[in-house]
Amino acid sequence: MPTVRYQNGDMVMGRWPGSNLYYEVKVLDFDAKSSLYTVIYKDGTELELKEQDMKNASGFQTRSRSRSRSPGRRRSQSRSPARTTRRSSSRMAAAVTTAAITDGVTSSRKDTRLKDSLEIRLSPLVSATAAFSSYCLRAYFWLLFLPAWVLFLVLQVNLEDPSLTNFPPPLPALEAFWDAQALGFVILWILFQALLYILPVGKLSEGVPLRSGKKLKYRTNGEAVSLAVAAAVHQGVDLTYIHSHFLQLTAASFLVAVLLSVYLYVRSQYAAGEQLALGGSSGNVAYDFFKGHELNPRIKEFDLKFFCEMRPGLIGWCLINFAMALAEMKQQGLDAPSYSMILVNLFQLLYVVDGLWNEEAILTTMDLMHDGFGFMLAFGDLVWVPFTYTLQAYYLVSHPNHLSLPAVAAIVTLKLVGFYIFRKSNSEKNAFRRNPSDPKLSHLQIIPTATGKSLLVSGWWGVVRHPNYLGDLLMALAWSLPCGFSHLLPWYYMIYFIILLVHRDARDMSECRRKYGSAWDEYCRTVRYRIIPRVY
Repeated sequence: MPTVRYQNGDMVMGRWPGSNLYYEVKVLDFDAKSSLYTVIYKDGTELELKEQDMKNASGFQTRSRSRSRSPGRRRSQSRSPARTTRRSSSRMAAAVTTAAITDGVTSSRKDTRLKDSLEIRLSPLVSATAAFSSYCLRAYFWLLFLPAWVLFLVLQVNLEDPSLTNFPPPLPALEAFWDAQALGFVILWILFQALLYILPVGKLSEGVPLRSGKKLKYRTNGEAVSLAVAAAVHQGVDLTYIHSHFLQLTAASFLVAVLLSVYLYVRSQYAAGEQLALGGSSGNVAYDFFKGHELNPRIKEFDLKFFCEMRPGLIGWCLINFAMALAEMKQQGLDAPSYSMILVNLFQLLYVVDGLWNEEAILTTMDLMHDGFGFMLAFGDLVWVPFTYTLQAYYLVSHPNHLSLPAVAAIVTLKLVGFYIFRKSNSEKNAFRRNPSDPKLSHLQIIPTATGKSLLVSGWWGVVRHPNYLGDLLMALAWSLPCGFSHLLPWYYMIYFIILLVHRDARDMSECRRKYGSAWDEYCRTVRYRIIPRVY
């Protein structure tokens, strides 16, 4: 039996997984089988740590009076344990060095303690500073790259030959990007969606508990909103304007996303500490502006993040697709849209309507629970989704692709299989997250963790670790197949989605291993396949 160095109730310094920073923790338990200690940080986070990731608190007594308290409780410092304080790292290092030298001039014994203290403090500081600089550089990169990439795609798909070898695409004159009517259209569309959102229809749903323990309420009436939009479209508005002014509408939406992001960042400076997102509180303006500083910004009961996630961009995606179908009929002289256009419209409409119908499920997603609302989500919701996810429909307007009936049947079958896997697995996960003790879920097998949560190892989540990703991948394939294989551009979503899933899978693996420790290793042994199961 391994020797137990720390006893239950001991206060020690525990290393935060994935960094070199130590925080005061309380030992709760020791698992002799896994040789892991269960500890709790001051903000209530419970983790499993190895003995080498723990140190006696006495070794840290020579630190300054403001000791590390826990990742979620340091008001003057970064809210993420892997990042430096709000003040610059150089000022911080200077303060540490000055204080240490002052203590060290009194005796040789203090000199020894000074050296130990500096080694303990400066080593994680250098590591954290390097990590922080990397985060900031990435924020600057994405702030520049994302708008440029959307512009490239919009200009490329409008070419007679939208080959990706035509790089860079010809740039129009600057005045071609601006259209006051397009900006007015975008603003009216958002205000119209906001009006529908605040209507007292649908139900009020509770979100998951926040760090403060509070549960926010959300108005989930997406299905009613979609019906109201369909009725408005039926009034005979000429939607081919969207196709002919696609570039101007993209630029107008980008302007609105930037202005919204500026407002969100400014208002976040006056938000209380418990209202801020842990991941967007680095102290660097560019990073926090991009990542999102405030977790759930609200104007009274109007939740800005929830509204943007589900309304203007998502429903706008379907509106743009429908406009492209009308544009195809007009440009190609058709009495009805082509099979390819109909499939793209129906498939993506089904995806959006399903999201609105199951709107409550988004309350348990990473975006709503953990990510701040900043440029990343605002740009994604208002620009990325409506103006890149509609590329297949836009492409088919000028590049029709004839499909035979057997091909249509095969693509529809693929879509339905993917949708079934996607919906059933997501519904199972959402139900389990909301109420793990629900009698309807009693047949599911679980692995308990030290955090108090459990991991599903049966049902859809016992087949592969991400059955929802598998279903999503099959649906993405069905969206692209109607466009044929003449160009790579309409396959953009499929390619982008594969890259996104690989990155998200790696991120989830790292985060879950840090969060659940040995329980996650057991889960990985039980559920071997990550996205696609092996067929024997």
